[in-house]
Amino acid sequence: MDNLTHTLAGVAISQAGLNRKTRFATLTLVLAANIPDVDIVSGFRGSLTYLKYHRGISHSFVGITVLALVLWGVVSGLGRKARPKPNLPLSGRWLFLAALLGTGSHLLLDYTTAYGVRPFLPFSGRWYAWDIMPIIDPLLLIILIAGLGVPWLLRLVSEEVGVQKSRWALGAIFCLGAMVALWGIRDFAHRRALAFLDSRTYSGEVPQRLGAFPVAVNPFTWTGVAETDTSFHVLPENVLDPSGQSEEMGRFVKPSMSPPLAAAMKTRGGEIFLDFARFPWAQVTESSDGYQVSIEDLRFFRFPTRSRSFIFETELDKDLRPLSEAFYFAAPGR
Repeated sequence: MDNLTHTLAGVAISQAGLNRKTRFATLTLVLAANIPDVDIVSGFRGSLTYLKYHRGISHSFVGITVLALVLWGVVSGLGRKARPKPNLPLSGRWLFLAALLGTGSHLLLDYTTAYGVRPFLPFSGRWYAWDIMPIIDPLLLIILIAGLGVPWLLRLVSEEVGVQKSRWALGAIFCLGAMVALWGIRDFAHRRALAFLDSRTYSGEVPQRLGAFPVAVNPFTWTGVAETDTSFHVLPENVLDPSGQSEEMGRFVKPSMSPPLAAAMKTRGGEIFLDFARFPWAQVTESSDGYQVSIEDLRFFRFPTRSRSFIFETELDKDLRPLSEAFYFAAPGR
């Protein structure tokens, strides 16, 4: 998920009670909730390298534990040099718990998205995704901002009028509870969307694989993908529609395996992309100079904009040698 959501979740965990157990709990949680994204530095080596390493070892059980230990050591070392506070001492045990909860919350939030995580690296590179949350969910952000912001405003008002201060912990607990409730609602809607997709045939064919992917804001509208022997079918799903019927947004016919497509799949970029993609659809275009091969992951085909994203492209010469490779998060020119 986006780093603002990670940060607010870290603050909510701290304000729910950990900030009263040790000094620097909030600082540690905020840093820990974002530190797994240190793999963003791989983007300096290009978009394909970023795709290969993003949500990699730093988003695994091994990675979040090591990062929590490193962060705990740094904050503990610097914290012990700071001026002590008698009413709130520095507790190494609680500080390590804060660090581990922060990195763990990052892994959990990223797992809820359609992008997914590889939690068992370096032992297994398999992707896991809950598929219930968009990368940026305005509804979740509103919940977190309201739950943390309202107690802060009430605290300011109470200080003005001299009444008892409001408790931040109640707002933080509300945030965390509402987030879990939102996951429950989206999980129910996701299962219903998959059931709708599985209840029909597509151009007379039975689906082999299905996927339902979230749309921002509305937890009851999903982008469905159904793979058959010959095609991918993409369609919107409204789980509140009792008929369970919707009109397709697009039918993407699978290309037959050809030498240019096979060569593109064996390139460095092709192997990286196909390791990540779940519903890869390819197009091969021949020109006077060679071939252009484009592979798109249809799980990121978005309703209602019908926008294309997560695309790998490579150009091959007539001898099927790669001339260029590129990965785009959004279709070029859009």
